[in-house]
Amino acid sequence: MSKSLLEVDGSLGEGGGQILRSSLALSVLTGRPFHLRNIRVGRRRPGLQPQHLMSVQAAAAISSAQVRGENRDSTELFFEPGPVVAGKYRFAIGTAGATGLVLQTVYLPLALRARGTSEITLEGGTHVPASPCFHFLDVTWRGYLKLLGMEIRVELKRPGFYPRGGGMMEAQVQPCARLRGLSLAERDAVTSARGFSAVAGLPEHISQRQARQAAHRLEKAGVEVELREEK
Repeated sequence: MSKSLLEVDGSLGEGGGQILRSSLALSVLTGRPFHLRNIRVGRRRPGLQPQHLMSVQAAAAISSAQVRGENRDSTELFFEPGPVVAGKYRFAIGTAGATGLVLQTVYLPLALRARGTSEITLEGGTHVPASPCFHFLDVTWRGYLKLLGMEIRVELKRPGFYPRGGGMMEAQVQPCARLRGLSLAERDAVTSARGFSAVAGLPEHISQRQARQAAHRLEKAGVEVELREEK
């Protein structure tokens, strides 16, 4: 190995998959290999699950990395990245695992280290618990990245809800020469809000009731509301 191996204890902090994803992204960014142990040891199903395995495989794919321990339920991983290469990638989790978290693993290295535009297709869950849903990524996450100077586009091809999955999203990551600083010290008063109401596998009237209740509460707080229903 050209650089010293960094030892990481996956049981520290909240001890979940975020330690894995951050380690992968930082390793690909810096070119430094790492050894991650105690992966998710405190969870109901310890070790690497399909969503985590796909994050490992995605990071390896964009950097031609050498990997050991990328097996289901593995609690130990060795990862040595190579150069980041832009391209067209397809990552299918095979379950309702969060596509947004796989994207979280690779977007920064592709933006800051690759020399061209990358197109990524991700299959799995697009709206699942304990992870950012597609619409948050599209409306909020992308907006903040743009303020930092990073251009990413995402498109929902097919929604995939937990526990069934089966969703598909596409992302386009533009190369970014450098990031800009961002200061958010003040916030203007909230005077208007836009949104939508949607359900999956439930009667349509539930979506309508959600929209009415949200509009009622926002208008009561003096906020002008524009809500739509998605089917």
